Amino acid sequence: MATNKKDYFYGTGRRKRSIARVRIYPGKGDIVINGKDIDDYLEMETLRYIVRQPLNEVNAADQYSIIVNVHGGGIAGQAGAIRHGISRALVEADEEKYKTPLKRAGFLTRDSRVKERKKYGLKKARKASQFSKR
Repeated sequence: MATNKKDYFYGTGRRKRSIARVRIYPGKGDIVINGKDIDDYLEMETLRYIVRQPLNEVNAADQYSIIVNVHGGGIAGQAGAIRHGISRALVEADEEKYKTPLKRAGFLTRDSRVKERKKYGLKKARKASQFSKR
């Protein structure tokens, strides 16, 4: 009879309007985002670096293969959400080994900054029309 042991670790990451669902498997280090390779999905090197930061922090870049489903927001917010999700999944994989360095680096903290809402009487959240005395 098969056991109920799952073969992957799961983490959900959020940043601005983006939500990333991350699964990490024991593997050789390839990252697939929405069915595409990381190099095809994220064209900027800085965004690829952001996604790989948690793996490099704990020296696990070639130990896990990662599959990500991400939606919402722009590509920078998506990269931040993926980083958050990978960090949470790594902690689920081995809490005593990974939690301290990831927490110290700030990857487990949800970045709560979001777009400020527009106020009535203004053009944007804070931009007002130019003041004139006459």
